[in-house]
Amino acid sequence: MRLSWMIGGAQGTGVDTSANIFGNAVAKSGYYIFGSREYFSNIKSRHSYFNVVISDEPQHSIESKVNILATFDAETVFQHFDEVKDWLIYDKALEPMSMDKVRSMEPELAKEQASILEKAGLGITIADVVKYVQGKGVKTLAIDYGPIMKNIINQLKMDPFIAEKARNMLCAGASFGLLGLDQSFMLDAIKFTFAKNEKFLNLNTLAVQSGIAAAKNVYNLKELPKQGHRVQFDGNTISALGKLYAGLGFQSYYPITPASDESTYIEANQILANGNEQRGVVVLQTEDELAAINAANGAALTGARAATATSGPGFSLMNEGISWAGMNEVPVLVTYYMRGSPATGLPTRSGQSDLKLALNAGHGEFTRIVLASGDHAEIFEDAINGMNLAEICQTPVIHIVEKTLANAYSVADESILQQGSAKINRGKIVFPDEPESYKRFEITDDGISPRAFLAHAKMYYTGDEHNEYGHITEASTNRTAMYEKRIKKAKAAEEYLPEEKRVNIIGNADTVLLTWGSPKGAIIDSMDDLKNAGINVEMVQVRMFSPYPKETISKALAGKKRIIAIENNYNAQGAEVMTENLGIMPTNYILKWNGRPITKDEIISAVSDIVKNNTKKVVLNGGK
Repeated sequence: MRLSWMIGGAQGTGVDTSANIFGNAVAKSGYYIFGSREYFSNIKSRHSYFNVVISDEPQHSIESKVNILATFDAETVFQHFDEVKDWLIYDKALEPMSMDKVRSMEPELAKEQASILEKAGLGITIADVVKYVQGKGVKTLAIDYGPIMKNIINQLKMDPFIAEKARNMLCAGASFGLLGLDQSFMLDAIKFTFAKNEKFLNLNTLAVQSGIAAAKNVYNLKELPKQGHRVQFDGNTISALGKLYAGLGFQSYYPITPASDESTYIEANQILANGNEQRGVVVLQTEDELAAINAANGAALTGARAATATSGPGFSLMNEGISWAGMNEVPVLVTYYMRGSPATGLPTRSGQSDLKLALNAGHGEFTRIVLASGDHAEIFEDAINGMNLAEICQTPVIHIVEKTLANAYSVADESILQQGSAKINRGKIVFPDEPESYKRFEITDDGISPRAFLAHAKMYYTGDEHNEYGHITEASTNRTAMYEKRIKKAKAAEEYLPEEKRVNIIGNADTVLLTWGSPKGAIIDSMDDLKNAGINVEMVQVRMFSPYPKETISKALAGKKRIIAIENNYNAQGAEVMTENLGIMPTNYILKWNGRPITKDEIISAVSDIVKNNTKKVVLNGGK
């Protein structure tokens, strides 16, 4: 069973709150959920929406077409009416509203949506939209939001300006009513959210009950038996939890979307308890991203497990500090929340176009370790492995988490957090008996020197080339030895994380779907449907780009009929990296670069097109 639900509205009107409460209630009734949050790059007023998939099995992606479109403003109706399959919930009072009166709607999108209605011989009012969707077999639920909210306001004797904000919960309640689940789950979710404010608890309870009463049971969902424990989280939170589990001691950041949420979560939970023992995590908001990476470098030199988190423009500023860390063999983890680029680009949308920037971060040649997570479980594990690899190899680690995953939330089995193989490993730490003669950059067979913390030995750090003690030198023989030393570190990364941990291979077929990062979820969710349509596929997902898992990928792709690269960028950069390392090129491409995630139905449609018609490149453009 798989249902897709979307709610939208202006930012600041409780879209996130209603989606989280709705998802929490569905999860309490025994279902798994996967939700994707899309929002405009301003603080209030512009359009945002949540797309949530409900299922009796774990889910990893959303769909372009939703079963239920829940709206409480005009813009959401106009923007998404062509994405609904079953039910449209809307405010009956808005039927006369014309699309050209919604000033906040982007002109390009308004023109596209208006043309759909005009081609059908209709006008551009909400009433025309209702006629259009009904003609497509969609059922509609018109709710008199105004009178219902007025009645609630009179009951509670509340300020109308404040109480009107509960329209979002009235809308969510109507959606829950269509599902047919026991309303107690929704009421429990409201109590959990508003337990500390009786006024808002009563307001939202009445709004939800009114919404449920306005709907009828259509989907007849039943409570499912719950086995074991489940957890709900988003990508930012699961990354923070991974770092905390791995012994994070210091996190620096400068506010930037969507990375900031990770640091603020760590700050809110920076006092950790283990029995009667407590320890803290220092969280430092710096004046800019260059200061953030340099602060993390400094903290790492003192012996703290240190990290920072940023997004595109901030990562660009960090390049000097990353290069300094490479020269000085500093163990630092940089969580790179990848979004739409270049420049400020799409600050609240997603993309995979910065992969090569991550692979070449910091000028010069030295070992950089680059991890790329494909789902929430991998984010957690990669955060732990990233901190370990930084200290084992004494080099910067870049952990890529796309905005798609950062702002996606899911309910999953708690077992995904039980990473038995991911134990803390701090590498070659020493406390020298003779601190005056300590060689911080001692030449070793594996390129990794015994590491002492600041104040435990005499050592020197500069941005220049240096000898084993850290003294500046430009001698050619020393330069060659130190250069090779820094490159050799890659071998230690390969030994710590074997190739089978750096690549995911699911299935065995002549058609390979080659990917990395967030498209993994849509691919996994589509594989059974493709098989039922007579198309067998195998997924090969790269989890570590540096060092590149050459042997495993070479074997996986040998003799395959089709290699279809699936990525959220124009050039298929992940496939280009494969070609650089192995000389293998994809036969076909499925690409998307509009800032929205690849969905399950897009994968099914595109792969079917390639298999049946041998289409060389399919460009996806779903999402608003």
